[in-house]
Amino acid sequence: MCSAGSAIEIKDVSIGYKGRGAEHVVARSINATLNGGEVVALIGRNGAGKSTLLRVLGGYEKPLEGSVIYNGVAAPEVGPVQLARFLAVVLTDNSVAASLTVRELVSLGRTPYTDFTGRLRSHDKDVVDWAISAAGVEPLAHRAVGTLSDGERQKCMIAKALAQETPVVMLDEPTAFLDFGSKVALFRLLQRLAREMNKAVIVSTHDIELALRLAHRLWLIDGGTLHCGTADELSASSVLDDFIAGDGIAYNREEKRIEII
Repeated sequence: MCSAGSAIEIKDVSIGYKGRGAEHVVARSINATLNGGEVVALIGRNGAGKSTLLRVLGGYEKPLEGSVIYNGVAAPEVGPVQLARFLAVVLTDNSVAASLTVRELVSLGRTPYTDFTGRLRSHDKDVVDWAISAAGVEPLAHRAVGTLSDGERQKCMIAKALAQETPVVMLDEPTAFLDFGSKVALFRLLQRLAREMNKAVIVSTHDIELALRLAHRLWLIDGGTLHCGTADELSASSVLDDFIAGDGIAYNREEKRIEII
């Protein structure tokens, strides 16, 4: 079981889906804790259950078994507004109106804090400005979302999540459409949010080498089991080495690097 904390606790959770009267379990008996002040990288092969786990943690799906606890409160007892003020989520299937400007998109992150009119106060506008700057999308602020590339849109969705001002930020494959420099910059931003604002950040990614070097801890889903720990801890137990190793591929523990043999 992962180290203790209070942001999100996962207790004996099984994830998967139901179809034709039967349950299809992707991973079972998951026990983990996401803590404030850390960046956790969620890694695993395609189909291992990374996105499913994030959707369960984000409240989009219910676990097949077990419970998810948000800051000491069980998920069923947390209302939608309360959850929106606690957890910001950037999923791969986010869709928004193409006619919105980037600033309007990012402003939607303030929805949990506005009244029924949706009017932004001075503080809300300041937060939106900060989020746009922090995500590095200032040159795009007045562009229509429909004119953006996939990478640009992803950065803007991250800005929207930052504008939500939540203690927990959850991102599903945020580096998928970014160039290498932008990927590193994103991880550095997430590190800064964790360090300076004590946010709990979990990010699923296939960029394993970046995760090894820049995340505080790893959550590795492999064979239906979630393994938690630092890169060194998972290497010491051979879990990480076994996951990476393949035909002509090996893991260099000392340099935290994947090598082609």
